[in-house]
Amino acid sequence: MENLRNKKAFICDMDGVIYHGNRLLPGVKQFVQWLKDEKKQFLFLTNASERSLPELQQKLERLGIQVDASHFYTSALATASFLSVHKPGGTAYVIGEAGLINALYEAGYTMNDINPDYVVVGETRSYSFEKIEKAINMVVAGAKLVGTNPDLTDPVERGLAPATGALIAPIELATGRKAYFVGKPNPMMMRHALRRLNRRREDTAIIGDRMDTDIIAGINSDIDTVLVLSGVTSRENLKTFAYHPKYIIDGVGDIPTPLDTEGRV
Repeated sequence: MENLRNKKAFICDMDGVIYHGNRLLPGVKQFVQWLKDEKKQFLFLTNASERSLPELQQKLERLGIQVDASHFYTSALATASFLSVHKPGGTAYVIGEAGLINALYEAGYTMNDINPDYVVVGETRSYSFEKIEKAINMVVAGAKLVGTNPDLTDPVERGLAPATGALIAPIELATGRKAYFVGKPNPMMMRHALRRLNRRREDTAIIGDRMDTDIIAGINSDIDTVLVLSGVTSRENLKTFAYHPKYIIDGVGDIPTPLDTEGRV
């Protein structure tokens, strides 16, 4: 654990690590204060695409955490960056929320519900049969299918909610086309994070609650991984995976203070 505490930078997931819905998880205030006191560089890297950076900042403020908006990066921003590189000035039909739509606008994209270059799907609560039907026919007509992230579920206060991977599945099944997912575990997200931190992977650790996105993203990018048991993955789930995190802890509050038992696997 001392090696972990000596890292110069931390990439930290949010849902299941920092909060569940509108409930701050135990030890988070102490962890963020430790990051500031120790002058660590840190980035909250989330696969969630529905909120903008100011919205994420304001959400943490409501939960009692003060951090600048520059400490956030989302799959919506990564998706917008990906599309702007592969087809600058393109068009998209979006099933998603304001954070994704605004990120695409800022990247030079326009919305198109007739013949878009891309159908882009992110987290949303305005999901409908009509939108899925329209997206299916656009993909059949030639639009490329992109998902902001492959997560099937998100941890919320009441349990679990369907995430992008689940919402995009009907389009994949109906069209026979596989979506390209930009968010974790795509190494692209990790490259973006390291560039924003301006740190080497050896100096950095990634903290997450999901083996299938956070932890495998760190392993694929050769970054030390920290699994917290405060979100989706339980200790019992670990046996089903062929890979393991470097550290396993109950929550981020265990990082600033010594643990009673060693958290490393």
